Amino acid sequence: MFIVTGGAGFIGSNLIHTLNAWGHTDILCVDRLQPASKFRNLLGAEISDFVDLDDFRRKIQADCLPAAPIQAIFHQGACSNTLEDDGRFMLDNNFTYSKELLHFALRHRIPFVYASSAAVYGLSRDFAEQPENEKPLNIYGYSKLLFDNYVRRVLPTAESTVVGLRYFNAYGPREEHKGRMASTAHHFARELRESGEIRLFEGSGGYPDGEQRRDFVYVDDLCRMTLFFAGLADGQGESLAATAPAPPVHRGIFNAGTGVSHSFNEMAAAVAAAVDLPLQIQYVPFPEDLRKRYQHYTQADLDQLRQAGYRRLPSPLNLGVKLSLSASN
Repeated sequence: MFIVTGGAGFIGSNLIHTLNAWGHTDILCVDRLQPASKFRNLLGAEISDFVDLDDFRRKIQADCLPAAPIQAIFHQGACSNTLEDDGRFMLDNNFTYSKELLHFALRHRIPFVYASSAAVYGLSRDFAEQPENEKPLNIYGYSKLLFDNYVRRVLPTAESTVVGLRYFNAYGPREEHKGRMASTAHHFARELRESGEIRLFEGSGGYPDGEQRRDFVYVDDLCRMTLFFAGLADGQGESLAATAPAPPVHRGIFNAGTGVSHSFNEMAAAVAAAVDLPLQIQYVPFPEDLRKRYQHYTQADLDQLRQAGYRRLPSPLNLGVKLSLSASN
């Protein structure tokens, strides 16, 4: 059995669909269906059980999950709202809950792969996985860094796989429920279809209009990286046969991106091409509520990912956006 927390969310639901496509259906999906519309992300997916988040936490704390062998835990459950200002809520969801699940996995020697975030880097210009580069701008980024640092202290004594993946700027299908937190690809496509133009921020952080840059990564690439560290995929991100040798134990925190940054202007052009509409851009003033919590540039350093054995080339931006928007239709 596999456990996927946040299984009705964006990356979690895509992970479940990928597991299904690779022949895995004994999946315990954990989530809190708020908003209820998240159920749509699971349509067409095959799972063996669904457990509400609060019930799951009680089971973890009491160490009373089903007796079926658990092959891996994919911890995707978190509050991902970068504008959330309730620090107590954020730390309970992203730190305390993660610790509970980590220690359950360690006790039972279950591979544990969890979602961290590039938000830990803040305004850094160097994105190697080193403490000196970690300067979060908001409580979301701090909550992720707090757990990463907790994991770092645990790793030397861990006897099973424990891996944190710092997801960069993900986009793809099944993110409609995220509202303002959905990817730029999702928002740009909606704006272009509804109004005939895409709104981008005017220059900020030393970048000209629309030239702020991000490492945009297609969710399918993130799913393959995640499954690689659980021993379900090879170094090219392809499914391993059930008869494959026992996977190696991985321990560490790794960037999960493309290693390439693209401007928002480039993303807008990719979206316009994908939906086959003329590209029209309106540049709007940079919002005041984002000024002190906005990353103007991200680009994953993939050296440690490659050293761990994952070598699949990421989806090019134009292809990833085309696949994403065609799957969302």
